[in-house]
Amino acid sequence: MALFDFFKRDKGKEIFEENADAQKRAEAIKKEIQRLGLPGNINVQVEGSRVRVTGDVPDEATRQKLAMIVGNVKYIEAVDDSGLTGAQAEVRQPKVHEVQSGDTLSAIAQKHYGDANAYQRIFEANRPMLKDADDIYPGQVLLIPEQAGAMA
Repeated sequence: MALFDFFKRDKGKEIFEENADAQKRAEAIKKEIQRLGLPGNINVQVEGSRVRVTGDVPDEATRQKLAMIVGNVKYIEAVDDSGLTGAQAEVRQPKVHEVQSGDTLSAIAQKHYGDANAYQRIFEANRPMLKDADDIYPGQVLLIPEQAGAMA
């Protein structure tokens, strides 16, 4: 993926104070990744509102979830994951959706798949970041998995 821009400093999960130094930001982000149980040997470097993640992840799905977890942290605007290894060779930009006020996973599924009942696919793709299908917030960026049988 290389670089993923989130462009939202004032939205997201607050895991450190805005004036925290780079080391404290990196430590807080790494703790959040560990808390959510993402597998892999992951290192985090923070420069202002940009985060560079390096290390090994087991697969493409983990790489994408890692970018979403880090990018959905308040005060983070961009995630560079070009230093990750171990993901599948063919890296594609994942399809994402920025949650708007009033959105539900069902409404998002209806928009992307034409089927509101497909919300569970979106929920599962964003676990462990999401613990409950009703616990989304405006500005949050969610992975939208490809439809079964869809062509890239």
